Amino acid sequence: MADSAEPAAALTGAVVVASNRAAAGVYADETGPLIQAFLTRLGFDCTAPAVVPDGDPVGAAIAEAVAGGARVVLTTGGTGLTPTDLTPEATRPLLDREIPGIAEAIRAHGVAQGVPSAVLSRGLAGVAAGCLVVNLPGSKGGVKDGLAVLEPWLVHAVEQIPGSDH
Repeated sequence: MADSAEPAAALTGAVVVASNRAAAGVYADETGPLIQAFLTRLGFDCTAPAVVPDGDPVGAAIAEAVAGGARVVLTTGGTGLTPTDLTPEATRPLLDREIPGIAEAIRAHGVAQGVPSAVLSRGLAGVAAGCLVVNLPGSKGGVKDGLAVLEPWLVHAVEQIPGSDH
């Protein structure tokens, strides 16, 4: 007898890289591929990272990924203090609700790894139209630290957002 149960919805992920210089081709982004490989390893179907300039293009790329069915969007870059670091400002209007504990945990982990400047990251996390969105720092070390925080529970959180059982 064939199993007639519906297959589980595919886990889809997207990566948005906020970098004026990488978007202009000044250098190749190295953080997006790290995040894409991480999501793929966790079982997410993930396309190539979108590399966009800081500011409004970040919000547009997140919104496009959400509208395209992504269940998780991880961003990198644009979370610092310079005038062009506007990823939180581009992210916040898209969120239906924030999840401050995620961003707090990422900052705390960075500090625990010996990076006191991790407290300067202004990254946000929250849910946008059923999709988990998390802002990671733009450095390779900051991304690695952020992914270490996400790894133990990311799939569970993404599965919980639409109302799955605990």
